[in-house]
Amino acid sequence: MKNPLCWVVLTGISIAFIQQGLPVRSQGESQSDNKQMDNITIRQGETLFLSCSQGDFVTHTAWLNRSSILYAGEDKWSVDPRVSLVTLNQDEFTIKIEDVDLTDEGQYICAVQTSRRPRTTSVHIIVQVPPKIVNLSKDLVVNEGSNVTLMCLANGKPEPAIVWRIISPSDDSLSSDNEVLEIPFISRYRAGVYECTAANDIAVDTQTVELTVNFPPSISDGRDVGVTLGQRGVLLCEADAVPEADFEWYRDDRRIFNGFDGIEIEDDGPLSKLTFFNVSEADYGNYSCVAINKLGSANTSIVLYVVTASVLEMTSSDLEHTAFENNDLLEGPGAVQDGSSGTSTVFTPTCLLLIVLLHLLLKF
Repeated sequence: MKNPLCWVVLTGISIAFIQQGLPVRSQGESQSDNKQMDNITIRQGETLFLSCSQGDFVTHTAWLNRSSILYAGEDKWSVDPRVSLVTLNQDEFTIKIEDVDLTDEGQYICAVQTSRRPRTTSVHIIVQVPPKIVNLSKDLVVNEGSNVTLMCLANGKPEPAIVWRIISPSDDSLSSDNEVLEIPFISRYRAGVYECTAANDIAVDTQTVELTVNFPPSISDGRDVGVTLGQRGVLLCEADAVPEADFEWYRDDRRIFNGFDGIEIEDDGPLSKLTFFNVSEADYGNYSCVAINKLGSANTSIVLYVVTASVLEMTSSDLEHTAFENNDLLEGPGAVQDGSSGTSTVFTPTCLLLIVLLHLLLKF
């Protein structure tokens, strides 16, 4: 038998001549066969099987990866532990490569030496790699009016397509199919969670960035409150701000603190409550609420005014006893049937108007 090492070296030389398109002759001076198989596409991490047919009177076989010999017959030449021999008989020569990586891509050649002439079969391996986002902008905190740039870079084969979009709050109008998303003069309404998606034919990789936009407080108009003497009264103040606003309450130019004269101040996120548990004469008047954060402040005024018990009783009495005794009018719109007496009560427009005017006069 011929020396295997010498045969493998000669085989490598023969393959080099074949790849260059030069004629190679065996001992019998017959031209060698050179067969090109269809490309094989495999995903990164999968197992690859490479097989070629043997035929009769085979004396030597070898699998090569480009210029490197993987197997010569049953002898393993590759030091890669992922490569192993599966089948070697008169009909088939198959090797296995586990956990395929991008470095395994390229041309593989099966060389067979028969008693007549050498024969080669070549195949090109294409390794596909799922997308992986490798560089993504960190979570950002910016001030309103700033220019914002978000970046998303990904690897993969085929090259992945990049898409940016805002997912919370959902807004289809703000998206980009580029690696870089530019947002000029950002407003508070563009704050939220942004999603970068990298996709190719194999898989999809998705990551998110949270964008926080700081802005000064904007405060809702205060609503005046009417309270009867000795009763409980609550003034409300609401402000929208990032970061959240701190609240301060004032009576004229004097700041009010929690627990001052039996007054309780309770802040809960964007809302502040000023509570009087027992309204006195001295409590009536004008109050100011100020909302403050590091970017600015805003304020509003609220009036605590008196509502007397006699007015409430008079109003209630008027509503209960104003009626018409004319049965023809009782059947008209606005009649309310009294279940016990069979009579009806009708509220005239004039009475209702007087009640409203009285309420407004007392307010001012």
